[in-house]
Amino acid sequence: MVEIASYVMSDIHGEYDMFVELLEKIQFKANDTLYILGDILDRGPHPIKTILKLMEMPNVICLAGNHELMAIECLAFLMQEITEQSVEAVDEKMLDNLMMWQFNGSKSTLDEFYTLDRETQYAVIEFMKEFLIYEEVTIAGHDYLLVHAGLGGFYPGKRMEEYSVKELIWDRARYDIQYDSDVYVVTGHTPTQEISGNRKPGYIFRKNHHIVVDCGCYRPDGRLAALCLDTGEEFYSSNHTMTSGTDG
Repeated sequence: MVEIASYVMSDIHGEYDMFVELLEKIQFKANDTLYILGDILDRGPHPIKTILKLMEMPNVICLAGNHELMAIECLAFLMQEITEQSVEAVDEKMLDNLMMWQFNGSKSTLDEFYTLDRETQYAVIEFMKEFLIYEEVTIAGHDYLLVHAGLGGFYPGKRMEEYSVKELIWDRARYDIQYDSDVYVVTGHTPTQEISGNRKPGYIFRKNHHIVVDCGCYRPDGRLAALCLDTGEEFYSSNHTMTSGTDG
């Protein structure tokens, strides 16, 4: 194991116990760096507990996932004082946003969020607003693009600043094409169990300079994965079957 290492995780989805287990497995140190490619929130039992831990870890760099985008928009609305004016301001778009977030597993996030005092609630929202949209890094001689979902609307020569937030955070990656022969694109968003033709579902997926680290930890057959960018070594938490009887 290298002395100072950089790791990538994605799509923790409230699985706090898996996250802590994986930090122990990689022996994460104060001088290491951890990139989290979004979707910390929703679905699993402890999304806010996970966020609060990340807020205390200065060597973690968080990128936004679609679940954070939904949460930031909806939480800001839900924290308003209910008045005649605020009720009148509810439009169809906000209702659609709230319904979409609910459909995508917001309950566990809201349940924990509402137990926080007002100051901490605002701190959580401000913390998430600082998440990056993408990050470009060079480690051990390899160039990596770190992004939650992929490069929607890709065409050769398209510059990063030309991509919309939707294309980077919502649109599914195309694993049948190679975006760049010189850059490895590291994503989450799509569990490797759902990648067509993948012969190793539930493990980190590598093909056409794609690296997918979302191993569906919220699923019954899922677990959390970490990739060391310095060495290429893969690490995995226990899955739900092995941790039955716990809340993680």
